[in-house]
Amino acid sequence: GCTSLWLTQTLKLYSLHGKARRVQQPQPPAYRERVEGAESFPLDFTAVEGNMDNFMVQIKNLAQSLYPCSAQKLEQDMRLHFLKNSSVTCNDGSPAGYYIKESKGSRRWLLFLEGGWYCFSRQTCDSRYETMRRLMSSTKWPQTRTGTGILSPQPEENPHWWNANMVFIPYCSSDVWSGAAPKTDNSDYSFMGSLIIKEVVNELLTKGLDSAKVLLLAGSSAGGTGVLLNVDHVAEQLRSRGHGGVQVRGLADSGWFLDNKQYKFTDCLDTISCAPTEAIKRGIRYWGGLVPESCRQAHVGEEWKCFFGYKVFPTLKSPVFVVQWLFDEAQLTVDNVHLTGQPVHEGQWRYIQNLGQELRSTLHDVPAMFAPACLSHELITRTYWMDIQVKGTSLPRALHCWDRSLHHSLRVNGSHGAHGPQRARGCPLRLIDSCPWPHCNPSCPTIRDQATGQEMSVIQFLKHVGFDVQKMAQQQGMDPRKLLGMLNNGS
Repeated sequence: GCTSLWLTQTLKLYSLHGKARRVQQPQPPAYRERVEGAESFPLDFTAVEGNMDNFMVQIKNLAQSLYPCSAQKLEQDMRLHFLKNSSVTCNDGSPAGYYIKESKGSRRWLLFLEGGWYCFSRQTCDSRYETMRRLMSSTKWPQTRTGTGILSPQPEENPHWWNANMVFIPYCSSDVWSGAAPKTDNSDYSFMGSLIIKEVVNELLTKGLDSAKVLLLAGSSAGGTGVLLNVDHVAEQLRSRGHGGVQVRGLADSGWFLDNKQYKFTDCLDTISCAPTEAIKRGIRYWGGLVPESCRQAHVGEEWKCFFGYKVFPTLKSPVFVVQWLFDEAQLTVDNVHLTGQPVHEGQWRYIQNLGQELRSTLHDVPAMFAPACLSHELITRTYWMDIQVKGTSLPRALHCWDRSLHHSLRVNGSHGAHGPQRARGCPLRLIDSCPWPHCNPSCPTIRDQATGQEMSVIQFLKHVGFDVQKMAQQQGMDPRKLLGMLNNGS
């Protein structure tokens, strides 16, 4: 069974890339005798250079098809480990931990920081503890987790990272991964987000991270902001432990928030309606939050600014790839724009369009990013993450281009500087939609009416938010029928 499986996969590979030439190399006589006439020939892959991605997928499928043949059953799920250092805890004092799926042959590590808002006062944290306990306590965490999106072990769902060592770090510190404050007699909660990351990295060094080539620190939402706050800390930690050869990079998904003015001002009573700046100002004091040293020096006395992507990004040394919806639902929520039930007023509609423009301008100096004009939140762990495209390129493809560019500039310059990857031809790194309203990109994920849960078409959605086709056509200087046709086609 296994031999024939191997044979069919190999033949498939050869028929697809028959151009890979054998390069015969003379062997010393002793060697030839020792292997009893077996011939050895490295493959010359110059012929498949142009189609390398496809070729690698075939190779990986070959490897995948051989897994059932190995004696050990391949463990697909990530398994829970509590930290050995029991002084590093979740909010309620229960032990922090991580889920891991090791991949023995791989020197690539992916550490993912979970998201889930935050709390910034005794009152907001008490309320969070009542309603979202798993984000403050590890007492009910399951023993295993299944990875999806960039954490999936399946090549068809995760073409470039499926074989990496996968680590999922659950969020139970409610501090945007910034805190370093233990529970005391005066405080009911500990906030240890940044210490949890540090401790996980320490433990992984005994599991093979010490000989890693690449460590990608990724995260979504509050975890995405956590990446911006911690990626340089992690690089420094590895350097100081003598592992400076590990290339540390960041992938921040839906964590690039704006400290903008709310659509409607509200008092800071709960997490959801509190303006972003006010929530973070209160939070950083309550959590004893840490920010990257270079950003702290740039904003002395206003360290809260370092929680906002466009302020912290220019101060970072590690390369970071930014994934950000231009119309992020969490941003709209804290800005008090609620797209449920009632049609949206013209003022809100203008506010939404301005948000897209503001976001675009803050991403101006980011060399590697993926920013679709969709109304959504979080992407890299969604099962549909391969389907979203900007200018014809998917996110996995863009990340692969970024990987290659960093690898190239490392080879050429011996370092990749903070944000200066070399762009390979036909491999785009800056992908941002230029169309001006939510869901003008036809590959956006399905919209659901937040009140009823019903799926909506783009036309239904635009009507729901009070979109005026006549007026918009006038603004764009085009025939209303043409605009309607474009919307129907989703272009």
